[in-house]
Amino acid sequence: MFATLAPVIERLPEDHFPTLAELNRLCEEREVVSGGGEQLEFVPQEAKTGEPYEKRVFAYGKVLTRNRNWHDLFNALVWITFPKTKAAINRHHYREMQEREGGEARGAVRDALTLFDESGVIVAASDAGLAELLTGFQWKELFWNRREDVVRGMRFHLFGHALYEKALAPYKGVTGKSVIVDVSARELERPLPQQLASLDAHLARSFADMRSLAASEDYAPLPILGVPGWTEENQSERYYDDAQQFRPGRARARDEAQGEEPKQSHGQKRKGDNKNK
Repeated sequence: MFATLAPVIERLPEDHFPTLAELNRLCEEREVVSGGGEQLEFVPQEAKTGEPYEKRVFAYGKVLTRNRNWHDLFNALVWITFPKTKAAINRHHYREMQEREGGEARGAVRDALTLFDESGVIVAASDAGLAELLTGFQWKELFWNRREDVVRGMRFHLFGHALYEKALAPYKGVTGKSVIVDVSARELERPLPQQLASLDAHLARSFADMRSLAASEDYAPLPILGVPGWTEENQSERYYDDAQQFRPGRARARDEAQGEEPKQSHGQKRKGDNKNK
């Protein structure tokens, strides 16, 4: 579950919790900037002022970071791994705040932004049929019957820093909110850092349109413990029979309760569907 962060984690010391200076050094090396184009810097929580969090990040590049705090550490690691996407989210937060009186009212758009920022999962898929199974809540078919196809044709990258914190002690039912990106099979064979950079650039372009981030229903639910290889328990078929963890989705559950044949879900429009148009 932490493989996505490996290229950054490998640059950090193994004998102590990363310091702000060490994180900031990586930000400088990778030229990480805020949504407003300011050099990003992780600063102590004690440096907090009266300004809203997202405005401080946008205008000054200052990210309040608590000492030895896993939640904030993962936020920093995601910033370094997906800098363009994080900057796009920060930029939308700031614009929404500016449009609202006082600059602090949240609203549905900012709630959706926060949802993906905290619990987002990027799913790179080279097989549209597998993506349809995911958006159709057909978990056993996807993760067990098509397991080899998933390993070969899909990559799951945690984006939400809250998900990473939960992954330290995962529990049944942990669910992410996924955005599916159509990629080629050759793309999935590239070195991980190159794949991540490509996904980051793609999502940043896609998220430039506020509508791509504004609605939480656009994020397909994903029970992350079902991803092959992410837990020892999911090595057996019976694991995927747990309906409390692998729920069928409201529409499918309604059809089954009424004795009807479940309708085939066409799923959400995936990021990249129009990439060649």
